[in-house]
Amino acid sequence: MNGIVYKSTGSWYTIKTEQGTFYECRLKGKFRIKGIKSTNPVAVGDHVVFELDLKGEDGIGVISRIEERRNYIIRKSVNLSKQTQIIAANIDIAFLLVTLNNPPTFTTFIDRFLVTAEAYGIKAVLLFNKIDTYSPEELGEIKFLANLYRSIGYECVGISAKNGKNIDTVKVMMKDKVSVFSGHSGVGKSTLVNSIEPSLNLKTKEISDQHLQGQHTTTFAEMYDLSFNAKIIDTPGIKGFGMVEMDKEELGDYYPEFFKLKKHCKFNNCMHIEEPKCAVKDALENEEVAWSRYKSYLQILEGEDEHYRKDVYTKE
Repeated sequence: MNGIVYKSTGSWYTIKTEQGTFYECRLKGKFRIKGIKSTNPVAVGDHVVFELDLKGEDGIGVISRIEERRNYIIRKSVNLSKQTQIIAANIDIAFLLVTLNNPPTFTTFIDRFLVTAEAYGIKAVLLFNKIDTYSPEELGEIKFLANLYRSIGYECVGISAKNGKNIDTVKVMMKDKVSVFSGHSGVGKSTLVNSIEPSLNLKTKEISDQHLQGQHTTTFAEMYDLSFNAKIIDTPGIKGFGMVEMDKEELGDYYPEFFKLKKHCKFNNCMHIEEPKCAVKDALENEEVAWSRYKSYLQILEGEDEHYRKDVYTKE
């Protein structure tokens, strides 16, 4: 039988068949010994082949094959540094919810998400949530950020999950697609999903006043069918996005504005750091490339836990 994974708890998987029937399945043991470095060999969104358990248990199946993934979003495992965690697979569009504060979303985090989406061929859209709560000065900051990312080519939408502002715009983007919502805990993912499809009634929690961080309400990814012919994968809140499975030499290609300039660099393998006649650094000096983007590029090159190189090409 063929189906799509709708829910994963790490040991059991809820699979929906083409006929619309749901089955609870587990993995065949061989998946555990194939040297898969991911903490979850099967992810929500995966297309799988499974057989019903011959022992006669009602609705219980065994996954025998995972079909090749079109794409996926991956991060380093929180507890196991040498392993990775696939957040979701076979995605058409990835929405990143961004909040200026309550909790804050920094540009480095945004850039890590966008680089990941670029690397795996997933369309990314930035949703600037809670715009009903910002002062005029804060709205100015949001507009600045949105204009920065629009100039690169990313779609940006200001929304309020709480009062419904521009939710219809988001729904149009989602129609006939598998979407994933990501962002820090507390940015309003569950509230947004409830606004899009109230019948789901996902749990939400208030922001922690002490640390301005959201409390985790989603503990595992789950896919939902929506009433307007769309699917959504709700993901756990994530505090960081570790870059994995990516060569440093390729990183600049996942910054669209860097990639466009690359052909004008003196060296075709230019890393845009210390090389002479670098088109990216020239554009940086001419304010044609955002310093925040360049700094996040350097920070990713140096590794997740290191700050960008303060001794090379930084601007006070």
